Amino acid sequence: MRRFSNFACIDWSGAVSERPKGLAVANCAADGPPALISPQPHWSRSDIGKWLSQLAAAKTDILVGMDLSFGFPFLDQGCYFPEWSETPNNAPQLWQLIDSICSDDPYLAASSFLQHEQGRRHFRHAKGDIGDLFAAGIGRLRVVEHLQRQSKQANSWSCFNLVGAGQVGKSSLTGMRLLNRLRGQIPIWPFDPVPDSGPVLVEIYTSIAARAAAIPANRSKVRDRTSLIAALEKLGSPPPAPLSHYDDHSTDVLMTAAWLRNAAENQDFWQPDAMDEKIAATEGWTFGIR
Repeated sequence: MRRFSNFACIDWSGAVSERPKGLAVANCAADGPPALISPQPHWSRSDIGKWLSQLAAAKTDILVGMDLSFGFPFLDQGCYFPEWSETPNNAPQLWQLIDSICSDDPYLAASSFLQHEQGRRHFRHAKGDIGDLFAAGIGRLRVVEHLQRQSKQANSWSCFNLVGAGQVGKSSLTGMRLLNRLRGQIPIWPFDPVPDSGPVLVEIYTSIAARAAAIPANRSKVRDRTSLIAALEKLGSPPPAPLSHYDDHSTDVLMTAAWLRNAAENQDFWQPDAMDEKIAATEGWTFGIR
């Protein structure tokens, strides 16, 4: 099994701005506390892309988790976008399509895809603005998202839902634009094989790390140093340096980087029984779900 010497977590954002407040990055070595990487000014999505490209160029031995969905539902209807002749056949093609349609959107935003005459049909945009192909109820789910909800490992939302505090659609769309640009630079699991060295990118949910740190689902956010230290202790990690402020994004990435260091040693996470080759090529998988 592949061993890593460094671990990082990226909290992503779909906000249409140059430097969204929701972007945060933390890393940790094979031992020791996790630490925030905090550039001045705040991160932009392009900054994070450049940082990941630098890791690739330096062949840094690091496992990086990104908090977004790397794919859309495919298996339930045999395609990503029913009734669209240009619907892609696999995840890399999906990323390329989104990035191409949104090529004029600044800051790696994805507004153009949501305004596209075919793309917009699949999303719930707002109350009273629902695409005609948005599935009833909470919307279409990937295989791993069904499993997460059934097993209560995570309370997944549909990527096609853009309404409410838990919506992940916009962050996933903007993230897929970045994945398209990183294609060929960094292996992206499970779409690419895991190499013997260098960086690897995986999809994670920070809520899974919170459960592993014994934080109840009804209060998964940590906003003070005492709670953060207690959570990291559950994960076998020493505390980080004091933060200037304790917001959800900073504490999420610190805990998840520490969790990823442990999770990377679990062979079951790399070879989940429910993931077959078709799922691995089209929908992807959330690392840590089995």
